[in-house]
Amino acid sequence: MKTLSKITKNIRSKNAGPFWVTVDLFFKDKDSFFYACKNISNEEVSNILKIKRNHLKRFDIENLKVIKFSFPRKNIQGSRLDRDMHGASFAILFEKLSV
Repeated sequence: MKTLSKITKNIRSKNAGPFWVTVDLFFKDKDSFFYACKNISNEEVSNILKIKRNHLKRFDIENLKVIKFSFPRKNIQGSRLDRDMHGASFAILFEKLSV
């Protein structure tokens, strides 16, 4: 089994407005991209993020060799309960994901 950290150039999570977070998976080459497209399930990702599957949006962008996952923030950005203003803490959850 491979892990995402072995077949990606970069895994980045970021704020996508006050209500959403996006995780970008940048792949090293097209083969890695297509391999990941086939082997990463939305159900697996929603389990990692602890969100409902129907709240996850997925975008496979072939010409950029990127898979993007967007999902609603649990707490509105900047609220007193928000612990990650920039949405940067989610990328680490993906690094050890087996594909």
